Amino acid sequence: MAAKDLYEKDFYKILGLPKTASSSEIKKKYRSLARELHPDKNKGDKKLEEEFKAVSEANDILSDAKKRAEYDEARSRYERGGFRSPQGGQGGSGQAGDFADIFGGGSPQDIFSNLFGGTRGPRRGQDLQTESTITFRESIFGSTLELRLSTDGGPPQTITARIPTGVKDGAKIRLKGKGAPGEGGAGDLFIQLHVKPHPIFAHKNENLTVNLPVTFAEAALGADIKVPTLGGEEVTVRLSPGTPNGRVLRLKGRGVQSAEGTGDLLVTVEVQVPRRLDAPAHKALIDFVAATQGEDVRADFIAKAKA
Repeated sequence: MAAKDLYEKDFYKILGLPKTASSSEIKKKYRSLARELHPDKNKGDKKLEEEFKAVSEANDILSDAKKRAEYDEARSRYERGGFRSPQGGQGGSGQAGDFADIFGGGSPQDIFSNLFGGTRGPRRGQDLQTESTITFRESIFGSTLELRLSTDGGPPQTITARIPTGVKDGAKIRLKGKGAPGEGGAGDLFIQLHVKPHPIFAHKNENLTVNLPVTFAEAALGADIKVPTLGGEEVTVRLSPGTPNGRVLRLKGRGVQSAEGTGDLLVTVEVQVPRRLDAPAHKALIDFVAATQGEDVRADFIAKAKA
């Protein structure tokens, strides 16, 4: 496809968005259109397949801040007629020269070839994008993902992708040469990953986190408590007497394993307040309050508020 064809395209119109759309609005609209137009959902429908390619191409440019800025400037000049070639050698209009000044030299064709990832000569195939959902455990320990995709109306093919350890929700992995075929070679396939949340564990940098419920008595008197790990083992942690709510305990080496090292499991203590007390427990608590009545736990708190 010629560079002129590229800057003639209105990518905002293709996505159905205004030029002022935010990056989050572009991302949300692309996801919606990609799900609706995906070849796996509309097998054999050439028109929808072409729309899917156009939407993917628009997203590739508008979701990249640098590409989007260059595209917006180029489109603006194109709409004002600023891409006409000089007429008659050095005595031309000079408008293409103005465009080159903005982008550091070169003709509009060269600049747009760079902007859209192309090179002179045969164009490589179009980059494609798809989405996949993985479990939290797969995101931490890594896994192998198999996808059934079809390009240019061809028969579906099974594509295998290796998910690295420690990927986060929204991450993209790139499979070189697995996109649409072209004279200059196949494009790339980008897979955007969605990670299902885990019921108790979360991912923070190279560490895993978990909230550990403990009773008031365990926190006040101290206790040895078993903590589950994502690997399936249970590790015993010791609570010191008087452990406050919110204290973080660190279990070394129980986090994300990667080439950079291994993270930890951060355990946050959550003291559970009983909702109901029977008569003996209620009396015991009253006696406890009476025994500690002289202690003002908010004295320092109030002093700091007046500082």
